Amino acid sequence: MSGKRGSDYISGLKMGIPIGIGYLAVSFSLGITAKNAGLTGFQAALTSLLLNASAGEYAAFALIAANAGYFETALMELIANARYFLMSCALSQKLSDKAGLLHRMIIGVAVTDEMFGVSMSRLDKISPFFYFGMMSLSMPCWSLGTYLGVVVGNVLPENVVSALSVGLYGMFLASIIPPARKNKIILAIVAVSMLMSLVCSLLPLLSQLSEGVRTIILTVVIAGAAAILFPVKEEEDGA
Repeated sequence: MSGKRGSDYISGLKMGIPIGIGYLAVSFSLGITAKNAGLTGFQAALTSLLLNASAGEYAAFALIAANAGYFETALMELIANARYFLMSCALSQKLSDKAGLLHRMIIGVAVTDEMFGVSMSRLDKISPFFYFGMMSLSMPCWSLGTYLGVVVGNVLPENVVSALSVGLYGMFLASIIPPARKNKIILAIVAVSMLMSLVCSLLPLLSQLSEGVRTIILTVVIAGAAAILFPVKEEEDGA
């Protein structure tokens, strides 16, 4: 690995440390759900390694517990994880021009909210090796936490498990607060996003939609409005 690629990978590895710790805690409670659905530690860990989405995994384990069919499970996973289509499109524009098709396909395996947030918060375009660094810690921690949740999860008190499950939200806030403090427009958009998310979860019709579908609707509406009202001016070559 060349010097530039190596430094990018190490930088991503460092950013992956808090993400991995957060994933280890949150996926622990996910493992308990997997055990209650009848999965072994290996099956749950393999699921987490291949499916890096908490909402999608919770839905999958709940359907497995209810003996749901393959088609119903596949459809639910598509709906629950549909927001990652939008995130992947945005992330592809953030990657450096040197990122090849293979690099993009590897990154597409692990597009998560937290790694997406960290990537998008960086001012310049990112190297694929920076993302690989984050993946190297985050994905194993997510899988390991699920395994530990299956093996020893039911031994811990319920309040401890509940506390672990909210740790990831604090880490996600840590990735969006610094850019919001530097840019008032970003701060306003974050505030509006939080408010609209709360409102949509309370409205009769929208609250019946899945969290993933609501996220897609809000993303398109708010991001579209922000792009029209506050367009980002790109510097011309040679300027």
